Amino acid sequence: MSGQIFRDVVVIGGGQSGLAAGYFLRRLGLDCEILDANDRPGGAWPDAWDSLRLFSPAQMSSLPSWPMPPPKGGYPSRDHVVGYLAAYEQRYSLPIQRPVRVKGILHSAGGLSVRTDRGTWLAKAVISATGGTGQPFIPPYSGRLLFRGKQIHSSAYRSPDEFVGQRVLVVGGGNSGAQILAEISKVAETAWVTREPPRFLPDDVDGGVLFEQAMERVRALMEGREPDRAKSGLGDIVMVPPVREARDQDVLYTVRPFTRFLPDGVVWQDGARTPVDAVIWCTGFRPDLSHLTKLGVLEADGRIALEHGRSLRQPRLWMLGYGDWTGAASATLAGITRSARDTVQAVQQFIAGDHAADPG
Repeated sequence: MSGQIFRDVVVIGGGQSGLAAGYFLRRLGLDCEILDANDRPGGAWPDAWDSLRLFSPAQMSSLPSWPMPPPKGGYPSRDHVVGYLAAYEQRYSLPIQRPVRVKGILHSAGGLSVRTDRGTWLAKAVISATGGTGQPFIPPYSGRLLFRGKQIHSSAYRSPDEFVGQRVLVVGGGNSGAQILAEISKVAETAWVTREPPRFLPDDVDGGVLFEQAMERVRALMEGREPDRAKSGLGDIVMVPPVREARDQDVLYTVRPFTRFLPDGVVWQDGARTPVDAVIWCTGFRPDLSHLTKLGVLEADGRIALEHGRSLRQPRLWMLGYGDWTGAASATLAGITRSARDTVQAVQQFIAGDHAADPG
């Protein structure tokens, strides 16, 4: 592919956020294209660990208009989600180009110039939807680079097979930490390291409660009040069956962080030393926004100043699906529909008005 391609809107990223945006763009009749760096559908989902399951039922984990078909049993698996996303883009004939890697975005007369390894797209507006899992985050620890054991981030974890019989630290108090700890504890000696004791949802509720918590925080902020603790403070860890089993086996307990690494282990806050064979970092991600560097929109903290998802520095740029800073629960299957709909409506109004000022 060579030359320049003109579109009303270019969406960067072909995962769940990009697909949701593409659905609304097509429904509103906007000329759009979705550029995806991956060579297969599903966004980041194919890279998740083998046994991962959603903690919300299929009907609460769906993209706009088409409910996710329920799996045969339990909550949807990783592969079930990937299959649904692949079928979704085909169902709605979404205009996806892959693999296309965006090298940078520049100001251009009347729009933005999206430079890629397969040519240049010129767009009146750009929706960046590359997701929040672009850069695995590992917190700084003294001596970490001297540790001779195995270290992997949860993004590289696949199964417990390579940890059989080992002494393993699982670091991180979120749902990924809980699920991986539950699985690893069956084959290895484990310790779950968290900053604070994790908060657990009751057994009889699922991940839909987390979405309701997020919406309660949004409603409270819009109404100028503090969030209702009874509605927004139930907990963070969803008690999916493997996590409940780990609790029943009395392995679902945590310890506070160690202070530093040794070549063969770690030193705890009380000075005690423990030999360790492997560390699994379930410590989250940072979004990869390198494709936006040349636009001059990044703040000192590496994020982008937004108002209702739109860049304050570049009015032709919208951000979608990066977490609560781009919309309540927008990084989830359950929450992306609302954010995508609002974003696309704003983009449509902007293009129809044709009155945005280009700072470049």
